Amino acid sequence: MDYDRDLVRNKFIEWGKYLDNYHLPRWEDIPDIGLYMEQVLTLLKQYLDFLPPDLKDEQFITAATINNYVNKKFMPKPYNKRYYRVHIAYMIMICTLKHCLSIPMLQKIIPMGIEEDEIKSIYTAYATRHKIAIDYFTEQFKVVAGPILYNTDPEHQIAVHDTEDLITVSAVISVLSGLIAEKILFLDGEKEEQTEVIENE
Repeated sequence: MDYDRDLVRNKFIEWGKYLDNYHLPRWEDIPDIGLYMEQVLTLLKQYLDFLPPDLKDEQFITAATINNYVNKKFMPKPYNKRYYRVHIAYMIMICTLKHCLSIPMLQKIIPMGIEEDEIKSIYTAYATRHKIAIDYFTEQFKVVAGPILYNTDPEHQIAVHDTEDLITVSAVISVLSGLIAEKILFLDGEKEEQTEVIENE
């Protein structure tokens, strides 16, 4: 593969600046007036606009996808074809996590059949952690890609000098991060099951 080093560096710096200012909407800022599907799709594209401009997929979320989430009970049904704050909060969390966790796994994080106050609490905590994770990611990315971004000598063993190695390291970190999340989610309920076995012996 042949990458233009200056182009890659400029794109990374541009995206990093964008991520420094990016955050999910606060619960209070999500509309609760009852939006129709097309309005929801437009809103989600605004809220989840964290991909570099040249990598955006115009169809990253579709009406068919949302209907599928509703039909499979991954999120609540709309009221008279209108979507409210609760629905949009579910969609934001699902859309930002579905690339590394399966939808059934996501249900452990954002379960169905809970009260709005609990959904608000889950979403608010998620949005806060999302921003903290972005900030951590950008700092770690500067460590890994430092030689590419700033033409400096590597300060850490994981730092790379070329784009191909950066792709490899990023992909491996992504896979491992997803595996950690899944392994922890699988532990949910395991302690209770072990306790029941011990009590029954």
